[in-house]
Formats: sequence, C-alpha cells, structure tokens
Amino acid sequence: MSSTNPRSPAAAAARRGELAAFLRLRRERITPADVGLPAGPRRRTPGLRREEVAQRAGVGIAWYTWLEQGRAINPSVQVLDAIARALLLGPAEREHLHRLAGVPGAAACVPARQPLPSEAQTILDSLNPLPAGMVSAGYDVLAFNDAYAALDPRMVLLPPADRNVLWRLFTADEENQPLVDWEREVSFMVSHLRAEFGRRLHDQHWRAYIRKLSEASPLFVDMWARHEVTAPVTHRKRFRTVDGREVTITATGFTTVAVPDAKMWIYTPADGDAVRVLGELLGRYRESGAAGLVAAGAGGPGG
Repeated sequence: MSSTNPRSPAAAAARRGELAAFLRLRRERITPADVGLPAGPRRRTPGLRREEVAQRAGVGIAWYTWLEQGRAINPSVQVLDAIARALLLGPAEREHLHRLAGVPGAAACVPARQPLPSEAQTILDSLNPLPAGMVSAGYDVLAFNDAYAALDPRMVLLPPADRNVLWRLFTADEENQPLVDWEREVSFMVSHLRAEFGRRLHDQHWRAYIRKLSEASPLFVDMWARHEVTAPVTHRKRFRTVDGREVTITATGFTTVAVPDAKMWIYTPADGDAVRVLGELLGRYRESGAAGLVAAGAGGPGG
C-alpha cells in the first residue's frame, strides 16, 4: 500500500487543510445558545464567530484564525484540548483534532491490511446462526459466515475484491438496498470512515478510495464534506431481506489482535421475529446458496 512521506511539505499542507475544514465546520454547527451566548441582531455567520471560539478557548483571535486558515503553526496539546472544549467536541472528534494537528503520537498510522488468520473463519462459523463478518476500517468485507451471507446474499455474490459495504450502499439500486434506515446508517459509517481517514491522510490507496466513492456518488460527496467524526458503537439497525421483510438486529463490533485494522461485527436478533426470520434465511441459504436466495426473493418469504 503506497503512501507519501508524512513529513513532506505537501503532506503537511494537506493535513493542515483537513484541520482547517474540520475546525470551520465544527464552529459553524454550534449556535450561540449552545454555549450561553446571545444571538444578537447583526449575526450573519452560521454558528459561532472565530473570535467567540478563541475567547472560549483562551487563545488569541489572530492565532485561532491562522489555525482555521491552515497556516503552519504548531498548537500544543493543552491548546488543542481548550479548542476541543470550546467547540463541544466529543471523544472521537477530539482524537481526530489531535491527529490532524500533528500532535506527536496521535497520528500513528494503522498497519496495512494483514492476511486473516486461519482461525478467523472458524470463529465466524461457530457463531451461526448469528450473522457475523470481518470488516476492514475501509468497510471491505474480508470474511463472513453463512448467516451473514443469508442476510445479505447480494453482497456475497460480488467478487471478493468488490465486497465493500460503502461502495455497495452508495451505488446499488434502491430496490437492492439492504438497510431500512439508509441515510442514518450510511451517515454513521461515513463519519467513522472520516475518522479512519484521519489516520491515513498520506496513504495513496485510501485517497484513491475516497476519490472513487466521490466520483460514484454525489450523496457521498455531501456527507464527506460535513467532516463529521464518530467512533463505531454498538447500535440497532434494520435490514430489508431479499424477500422484502424487515429484521431488527443489534450490531456489536470486536477488535482482534491479529487483525488490528478490522472489526468482527456480530448481529444479534433484537426480538423473536428476528430470530425466526434469520433462521429461515439461513436454512434457505444452505439449501440453495446466495444466487438461489436472491432469485427466489421476488416470490416472497419462503420463495
């Protein structure tokens, strides 16, 4: 996986550009009321003014303006923490701010993708009938069990190199989308992708990946431009099965020492109906495979 020298002037400029955009967008999302300030009749700037952020953080207005303009200055950890508090940043956003500012130790790059250990598939298979898969930081589906394939057979019919969750969600036809709450779930994934991208600003493979998504989807461009940052959390999500039913699961992610760049996501049924539907899909998948499950989907439950 190729990357540019993170110490080069071009790389430093790119990092400062990301920092400037992140600070500006985070400032513009905060209303005066959020921090106990009057709106005032002459306020034309969305969110807080730069001088208001500087005052709340206890730094000079000119200095903060230079930081938001992407100039080559070196803020301390203490100053960055003060700015994070002024902008009401959450833990993931604070970490992202430190990384973009080039704080020593905060910008360590996660190693390139490593081969999956042989026991990974054994673990996934042992989790049936719970859908489970290994997914990289960039949302490549690296491995999965039968229950995962039964829940989303269109994904597993793709060639291994094309099995990317975000690519599929941004390019698939509406009738082939597996997520019920599409915008909420995809926004969450893009904000997590933005945090991961902050660890790999100089990685050419990742930059090409972002360009590919941008060229394929204006919706991705819009979400990416928000510079929202989150960490992955356990949450509920609703899937639309190939036969048109809805199933609610709880998605829980686990990291592994052997593959630090990936997470094992396990989907736990949220109710008895989900247990029944997942069990039916798993049985049909084992009888007819992914292609048979998709082909029979139009006929309704049970094919």
